[in-house]
Amino acid sequence: MAAYLYKQLINGQWTDAINGGTWDLINPATEQIIGVIPFGDGADARAAVDAAAAAYPAWSRKTAYERAAVLMKAAAWIRDRVDELARITTEECGKPLRESTGEWQTGANLYEWFAEEVKRHYGRVIPSRRADRRIMVVHQPLGVVASISAWNFPVYNIARSWAAALAAGCTVVGRPSEFTPRSAMLLARALVEAGIPDGVINVINGDPDTQGQAFLNDSRVRHISFTGSTRVGKLLMEGASKTVTRLSLELGGNAPVLIFPDVDVEQVARESIATKVRNNGQVCVAPQRYYVHSSIAEEFLDRVTTIADQLRIGSGLDTTTDVGPLINARQRERVEALVTASLAQGAQVLTGGSRPDHLAQGYFYKPTVIANVNPTMPIYREEIFGPVLPVIPFSDVDEVIHLANDTEYGLVAYAQTNNLKLSTKLYEELEYGMIAINEWLPSTPEAPFGGVKMSGIGRVCGEEGLNEFLEPKTVFFGGISP
Repeated sequence: MAAYLYKQLINGQWTDAINGGTWDLINPATEQIIGVIPFGDGADARAAVDAAAAAYPAWSRKTAYERAAVLMKAAAWIRDRVDELARITTEECGKPLRESTGEWQTGANLYEWFAEEVKRHYGRVIPSRRADRRIMVVHQPLGVVASISAWNFPVYNIARSWAAALAAGCTVVGRPSEFTPRSAMLLARALVEAGIPDGVINVINGDPDTQGQAFLNDSRVRHISFTGSTRVGKLLMEGASKTVTRLSLELGGNAPVLIFPDVDVEQVARESIATKVRNNGQVCVAPQRYYVHSSIAEEFLDRVTTIADQLRIGSGLDTTTDVGPLINARQRERVEALVTASLAQGAQVLTGGSRPDHLAQGYFYKPTVIANVNPTMPIYREEIFGPVLPVIPFSDVDEVIHLANDTEYGLVAYAQTNNLKLSTKLYEELEYGMIAINEWLPSTPEAPFGGVKMSGIGRVCGEEGLNEFLEPKTVFFGGISP
């Protein structure tokens, strides 16, 4: 495995924090230190913005084909090293190795897809009501983009905004989670190796508050792309008002799953567990509230309980592992508190609900199935972000749609049915940014990803994701002789 340098990248230089600060990076499966990473503050953010602002004029003037060539080379660099990159990501976030491998492959796909899409991002000519006037619309990059990312998908969360912003002609300052900084540094390494000019991509690591404030207070930062909690998203919205900075926010979720009696219960049970424990439930689009038709609810509970019992818990570096650790002790304690409070209100644990006895080290929590759930319980109302599967029986279609919509969140909703008429009713009436019918992975580079209500604003991926980093400019030509 190659030895990589895990430092900040500012203006083409791999550097320590300006204040000399460091961060002990912990493997969540062992609770052992796996690296010491620079940990700065607002000074690093300001230096990175300086570099991005200085690099912007030249990068924005490059053709779409020139920018695309860099992204394509970066994608190739990732694919040549995907196995070793995946191992590094698993060490810092805990997810099973096969999931990290898939995430890096998706990172390469994102670089590649936006490299191709930007070549075909056309303006338009508008027919004028006057014979002596011509009107057209062109799209130009916004300027400096700040990216603030969460730890749960330390490659995907970052690559989807970086790829779009860079393809559009923006320059970028990335601030990954301090729990998973190495993945971001390697994503930037791919771009450096691909020949990206100094200052076009910058990566910092440090205090989230002072670095976030540095972004918000600098009028040169024209867009902040954020993945994280609704609470922090609201703070960014307040702060962005000072400079009228554009935002794209992917925030919390509380995804309903509507399972109807015309499905193969065994198949849906297996898919439900596999999706629920992906990244140990630490997924913004993780299915959470399982509404199962009363005619199959007992069978479904029996099957998911049996399947959950058979899952193997352990280090993500072990290829036999199905479920890795949660990211840190605080996250595990939060999941435990949600389950405990719900049990006190009458919920019933059918399996799991505790730490595994055989793993003394690491932030592990057993895959958990819970019955007797009602809408007053924390496990129902709050985003779990853990391997917990609550089941709620239902009998009426309109009632379950109402229950599914009765939340402040609106990222994704899932449904399992083979009834076409019912499917149409569901995707039309469910109040979510994405609807997944007989599908468990509502994410791909070519389609827009994002939510409504408290789940965020804006979109990543797809044509819409590229538009987030482009400003339409209307051009009028007058005095043209007819």
